[in-house]
Amino acid sequence: MEREAGPGGARRALGLLVEAVLANRGKANAVFDILAVLQSEDQEEIQEAVRACSRLFGALLARGELFVGQLPSEEMVMAGSRGVTRKYRVWIRHRYHSCCNRLGELLARSSFRVKELALGTLMKFVQLEGEHPLEKPKWEGNYLFPHQLFKSVVGGLLSPEEDCSLLLCQFREFLEYDDIRYHTMQAAADAVARAADGRPEVPLVFWNNAFTLLSSVSLPLQESTPSSFYVKHAELSDKWKVVHLREHRKAFQQMWLGFLKHQLPLRVCKKVLVITHDSILPHLAQPSLMIDFLARACDVGGAISLLALNGLFILIHKHNLEYPAFYRKLYGLLDPSVFHVKYRARFFHLADLFLSSSHLPAYLVAAFTKRLARLALTAPPEALLTVLPFICNLLRRHPACRVLVHCPRGPELDADPYDPREEDPARSRALESSLWELQALQRHYHPEVSKAASAVSQALSEAEVSIAPLLELTAFQICERDLEKKGPEPVPLEFIPAQGLLGRRGDLCAQHFTLS
Repeated sequence: MEREAGPGGARRALGLLVEAVLANRGKANAVFDILAVLQSEDQEEIQEAVRACSRLFGALLARGELFVGQLPSEEMVMAGSRGVTRKYRVWIRHRYHSCCNRLGELLARSSFRVKELALGTLMKFVQLEGEHPLEKPKWEGNYLFPHQLFKSVVGGLLSPEEDCSLLLCQFREFLEYDDIRYHTMQAAADAVARAADGRPEVPLVFWNNAFTLLSSVSLPLQESTPSSFYVKHAELSDKWKVVHLREHRKAFQQMWLGFLKHQLPLRVCKKVLVITHDSILPHLAQPSLMIDFLARACDVGGAISLLALNGLFILIHKHNLEYPAFYRKLYGLLDPSVFHVKYRARFFHLADLFLSSSHLPAYLVAAFTKRLARLALTAPPEALLTVLPFICNLLRRHPACRVLVHCPRGPELDADPYDPREEDPARSRALESSLWELQALQRHYHPEVSKAASAVSQALSEAEVSIAPLLELTAFQICERDLEKKGPEPVPLEFIPAQGLLGRRGDLCAQHFTLS
C-alpha cells in the first residue's frame, strides 16, 4: 500500500482497503497492509490503523466470517484439500488473532490516545465475540464468553513495566457490567498468580497496577440478581454462575486472597489496609479468611499496624473473631512518636473507636489512660489538646478508673508503681497509680493546655467531649488562634501616672537629668 502524506491520507487509504476486503474476499490480502500500518512508529498512523481494524474485524465478526471451533494451524489448513471457504475463514481468524495480539501490546507501549483506542477496540471485540462465539458450545445453553481475549486485555492493563492508572480509570466504565466485573476478577487473579510465581522480584509498578484494578471492583451490598450484561444474551440461564451474586463474592474473595498472599511492598500494603474495612471485608464470602494478612500486617509496626488493627477490630466486632492480642498490640503502638507522625489524627480516631465499649476491663482502660498521661508530659500543645479530652472521655466511660484521679482511702505513694516498660497492659499496675501527670500539666505554659488539664480536677459531665474537631489541629492553627485573640484592657500599674520618660516631677531622676 502506498501511503499518502499525513493522517488524513492514511485514513482514506485504510478506509479504501477495509471497503475492498469487506466487499470482495479476493482482496483479503489487503489485511496485511492494514496490519503493517498497525506496526508503524507514527502514533497518528497507528490510531488510524486501530480504527480500521475495529471497523474491519468488527464487521467480519458480526457477519460470522471467522472460523468457529478449535483453530487449526494455518500451514496445515492451507496445504490440505478442504474447501476455499474454510481456508478463508481459518486464514482471516489468524489475522484477527494477530490484530488482537498487537492491540494488546499497544496497551502498554504507546501514547495514551493509542492505548485508549486499543482498549476500546479490544472491548468491542469482546462484546462481538460474546455475541458471535468463535467456539462451539459443549452443550445446549452452555455459557460462552471470550475468556482468552479478555485475559489478554486484563494482562495488558497489568503491565509490569508501565504505570497504567489512567487507562485503568477508563476501564472502570466496563466494570459497571456484571459479566465484565465477574470475568475481570477471575482474569486478575490469574494474572497476579502468573506474575508472582517463579519471579524473584515483582516490579512495584505491577503491584500498583494490580491494586488499582482490584480496588476498582465493587459489589452491591444488598442481595440482588446480576442483570446488566455487556455481552447481550437472548435469555439468561439460572445455571450460569455469572448470574448469581454469591459466585461474584467467591470470585471477589479468591481475587483478593490471591493478591494478599504475596509479599507486597509496604506502600501497596498500606493502600490495601486503608480500604479493607469498607471496600473489601463487606463483600467477602468468608471475611475471617483475612486474619492471616491482617495478623502479618499487625507485626510491621507504625501506621500499617494501626490500619491492620482497624480490620481486626471489624472482624472481632462483627464476625466474632477471637484475637486475644488485639489490645496488647494497640498498647504497644503508644510511644512518643505517635504525637509527631502524619497519621496522628487517624490513630486517635481509631483508638477512640477501639476503646469505646463500656465492657472493657478497668485494668485495661487504666493502662491506656496512664500510658497516654505519661506520654503527654513530652507532647506538643496541639497533641495535648486532643489527648487530654480523650483521657477525660475514658474516665467518663469507665467510672472504675476514676480512682486514678481521686482515691481518698488509698495509700500514700512515695513512687509511681506504674511500669511504663511493661508491654502487657494487665501487668503494668496502672490501677495502683494515679494521674499525677495531669496535675503537672495544669501548670503548662500554654493556657489552653492548662485549662484542658484542669478539667480532670473538676466534676466530669455525663456527656463526652467530641475529639473529632481536635484531631487535625496543628501548631500553626493554635498560633493563628492565639494571634486573633484580643488583648486585655489596659491595667494601671501605679496610683500616680507617669509624666514623661523620666518619671514624675520631683523624682530624683528628673532633678538631675533632662531630655535635650
